[in-house]
Amino acid sequence: MRLTLKVWRQKNGSTKGQFETYQVDANEHMSFLEMLDVLNQQLVEEKKVPVTFEHDCREGICGACSLVINGQPHGLSSGTTACQLHMRFFKDGDTITIEPWRAAAFPVLKDLMVDRSAFDRIIQAGGYITINTGAPQDANAVPVNEEISSLSMDAAACIGCGACVAACPNSSAMLFTAAKVSHLGLLPQGKLEVDTRVINMVNQMDKEGFGQCSNTYACEAECPKEISVTNIARLNRMYMKAMVTSSKG
Repeated sequence: MRLTLKVWRQKNGSTKGQFETYQVDANEHMSFLEMLDVLNQQLVEEKKVPVTFEHDCREGICGACSLVINGQPHGLSSGTTACQLHMRFFKDGDTITIEPWRAAAFPVLKDLMVDRSAFDRIIQAGGYITINTGAPQDANAVPVNEEISSLSMDAAACIGCGACVAACPNSSAMLFTAAKVSHLGLLPQGKLEVDTRVINMVNQMDKEGFGQCSNTYACEAECPKEISVTNIARLNRMYMKAMVTSSKG
């Protein structure tokens, strides 16, 4: 299939970017990133600068393939990362617009690659357990309700890609932060530090310059792992409880 690509090109974060148009031949069995590989090979052969885009596992696990495709994070297929999107979802002659995440907290590094280290700093603020939880076999001795463990595992499915931020009109990171707070805070091993965790992570999220949640649900709709917005409600409850508890102390 013959495709027209409108790709965002930007030398670095301090220069002005623009869309550039390319023609590329692909087949329906390629993944979206393989199609970009074909484009880059074409550009190299033409002695032009290839398009910079981030990728790693190409298996929908790492969250690195952060692309806005035709106006939607990760493309039109729900519950799918850009690396798992295949060209069979497009037609011969289609025009595809490809751009990076658009958020002040995710500054463009080059072309389609953005700096998502703000997410790392939110995790560093509290997304861990410091208490002694014993050896691996000890975890099996701690009874956990099946419903609670399922909710925790669902939240832990978050791959930190940032699609929630890119989809939100306010560039909010609430879904990401809520997922990271929930998957630890729901389990017995994580409950002891839940107050300090939620306060520190929310404070860091605000410090990074992410916007506020206004309940548009765009984050859930575009999340490739379909993380539920009920985690945001849980985060709000945990945060309010923690603030009341800390003020009493």
